[in-house]
Amino acid sequence: MNRVVAGLFLALTVAGCAGQSLSTGAVPTGEFVMPGRWILAAPNAPTCGMNFTGAGGARTGKVSPEGGCPGNFYLSRSWALDSDALVINDDDNNALARLKLAGGGFEGQSTAGLSVTLSRPAVPPQ
Repeated sequence: MNRVVAGLFLALTVAGCAGQSLSTGAVPTGEFVMPGRWILAAPNAPTCGMNFTGAGGARTGKVSPEGGCPGNFYLSRSWALDSDALVINDDDNNALARLKLAGGGFEGQSTAGLSVTLSRPAVPPQ
């Protein structure tokens, strides 16, 4: 039963990703699904999970870093999809990073100059 549920979840996730139009260079409106678990990575640093919450199709929401995040990303508390970027903010609504859309994820630099990428976690093989 668990394999059936996991397979169904994987199929729905892949089907949802197939509908995203990510080739325009701008953050798409409406159909891009930001909420969920993402992986933040930086050179010479361990990766960390970041949980983004918000309603389906939301353009703003909350961020809960899982710990061990590089730079000041442990302070992440909110996110917003701007016209051409994902902005991650701290408790005081100060931007920690402004990341550009890159394929199915985001990349750029933190406001402190740290190069980072944000991507969905890989689905483990079954």
